Amino acid sequence: MNICKIHENTSKCSGNTMECFMVLSTQGQKISIATLCGLFGSLCILENSLVLYLIFSSPRTRSKPSYLFISSLALADILASIIFVSSFVNFHVFSETDYSKEMFLLQLGGVNTSFSASLSSLLLTALDRYVSINRPSEYKLLMTRKRSWIALGALWVTCATIAFLPLLGWNCCTLDSTCSELFPFVDDNYLSSWICFVMVLLGFIIYAYTHVLWRAHQHVAYMEKHQAQAGKQNTRMRMDVMLAKTLVMVLTVLVLCWSPVLSLMIYSIFARLSNHLRKVFAFCSTLCLLNSMVNPIIYALRSKELYSSLRMVLSRFRRQLKASEESPEAESTHKSSMVET
Repeated sequence: MNICKIHENTSKCSGNTMECFMVLSTQGQKISIATLCGLFGSLCILENSLVLYLIFSSPRTRSKPSYLFISSLALADILASIIFVSSFVNFHVFSETDYSKEMFLLQLGGVNTSFSASLSSLLLTALDRYVSINRPSEYKLLMTRKRSWIALGALWVTCATIAFLPLLGWNCCTLDSTCSELFPFVDDNYLSSWICFVMVLLGFIIYAYTHVLWRAHQHVAYMEKHQAQAGKQNTRMRMDVMLAKTLVMVLTVLVLCWSPVLSLMIYSIFARLSNHLRKVFAFCSTLCLLNSMVNPIIYALRSKELYSSLRMVLSRFRRQLKASEESPEAESTHKSSMVET
C-alpha cells in the first residue's frame, strides 16, 4: 500500500497507513463504539423498514409525492446504517486493514452516498412542505408524481457522483496531495468541497423549515384573533400547531446530530487535530447514525396516515396471534369429537 502525504501528527505512523487512523486505543472505547453502532444501526434498520412497509402497503400513501420523499429518506437511512456500521466497526473495533485503497474508498463512497441522500431527501421533504404552505392552490400541479420521481433520480445520481469522486481519482494518493487527518486517502480539497455540499443542503433545509414555521406561526396568530370561526379552521389551526412542533423537533435533531461532526471536519482543514479530538470525532460520527434512527419517528410515525396504518398492522398482528393461540384448542376439540364419534 502506498504511503500518501499526511499531516505531521499522523506521518509518524510507520508501515501501514491505515493504522494511523485507528484512534480507539482501549478495549472500553471499542466496546462503546460497537455498542452504539449495533444499537443505533439495528433500530434504524427496523424502524425505516417498517416505514417503507407502511408506505408501500397502502395505495393511498405510496401515490403521494411527500411519502415518496419519506420512503427515499428511509431507504437512504437503511443503506447508511448497513454500510456505515459494517465498515466503521470493522475498521475501528476489529482493526481490519486487509483491503486495498480502492476497497476503502468504495466503502467510504457508499457511506457518503447514503448520508448525502438522507440529507437530500430531507431537503426534498422540506421543499415539499414549503410549496404546500407557500403555494397551496398550485401544490398538486407543481408536485406531481412524475416530477417527484425525476427529483429523486437526480438526487441519488448527484449524491453518488459526488461521493465516489475519491474512488474515481480525486484522492491524495493519485494527486500526490495532502491527505485528510480524519479519513485515509481522502484529499483535503475534496473534504472541503463535500463539507460545502452538506452545508448547502443543511442551509436550504433550515431556510425552508424556518419559513414553514413562520407561516404556521402567522396562521395560528390569525386564528387566535378569530376564534369565533369554528370547525374546519380550528382543525387547521391544530394541524399547524402540530406541524410547528414537528418542525422544531426536525431542526433540533438535525443540528444536534450534524454540527459536531461538521465542526470537527472544518477544524481539521485549518488546524491539526490531537489524538483526543480524533477519538471525539469517531464517537461523534455515530450521531449521524442516531439522526437516521430518529428520522422515521419524526417524519413518518407522526403522520396521521402512517400512524393509523401502523395501528391497523398491529391490530391485524394481534388478531393473527390470538387466532394461532386458539387454533390448537379448536383442533384438539375437533379431534376429541371425532374419537367419540
